[in-house]
Amino acid sequence: MSIVIAKNLTKKYGDFVAVDHISFEIEKGEIYGLLGPNGAGKTTTIKMLTGLTPITEGDAVIAGISVKKKPREVKKRIGWISSEVILDDELTAWENLEIQAKLLGVKDWQERADQLLEYFGIKEFKNRKAGKFSTGMRKKLEASMALLHSPEIIFMDEPTIGLDVNTRASLWNLIKQINRDYQVTILLTTHYMEEADMLCNRISIINRGKIIAQGTPEELKEKYGGDLIEIELKEAKDGVLSDLESVGKLIKSENKKIAIKVGNAEEVLLKVIGIVGQNNIKSLKINRSSLDIVFLNLTGGSLEENEEFDARRFYAMLRRARR
Repeated sequence: MSIVIAKNLTKKYGDFVAVDHISFEIEKGEIYGLLGPNGAGKTTTIKMLTGLTPITEGDAVIAGISVKKKPREVKKRIGWISSEVILDDELTAWENLEIQAKLLGVKDWQERADQLLEYFGIKEFKNRKAGKFSTGMRKKLEASMALLHSPEIIFMDEPTIGLDVNTRASLWNLIKQINRDYQVTILLTTHYMEEADMLCNRISIINRGKIIAQGTPEELKEKYGGDLIEIELKEAKDGVLSDLESVGKLIKSENKKIAIKVGNAEEVLLKVIGIVGQNNIKSLKINRSSLDIVFLNLTGGSLEENEEFDARRFYAMLRRARR
């Protein structure tokens, strides 16, 4: 049963098309990922789905309700965890929950709030100001606020952006825990390949406002993956590229840097070395099939190469450093 159905969802800002007629469905109870570089249209998509920005064309149905026709009804059924700060640092955890309850019109919220704080292991800190919380505790409080009104689906927009590796891993466990124990559907946006691979049942890869591939992580890796051999040459030589195309698919050739996709790197590595010349190799790297390889094969560039300065990530890290 699909709890989210997006049909030709489109967002235009004047002549600029931020999201270009994308369609996908999310099954009830799954963790679904929108994976793509910064500026791909992930956040804009979430804003349309949650009614935060008007839909230019197309529509989305959330829990059987049209976002275009009844955005207020949709908001009653969804939760939200953003990469941005949504807590009031000057208020206690309990006061933050109280404000959330009033905004959502939740009556008799206290018992539910107590249960959530106890579930996340922060009940003893409910009278402490949120500004004194660690990053992990803040994320648990944000999750408590998102679950306060028992939503059917939670939208998480880049929830681990700006976090260190250990905190990010802890949040991954928290996301899986919420999905399992509260049986809530989760739509997650990310540009971290390992995050999508670790968490998501299914993924849509979005690039420049368009969905370019959909499926489970394993399906995507099987269909678009393969091993990638990356070589940096000391000198460019005539005929090397055409000879390499007999071994695999040439993905990138810039200056003296070459990337070639093959089924199994070990089986063809000696042949590749023979073509380019062993003494002409400055560096050589083999990347096993992964979502990063999938993205590279689909677009010709990695997520890292597509990233520009991310102001949200920078300021998120800055805020945490100040605490």
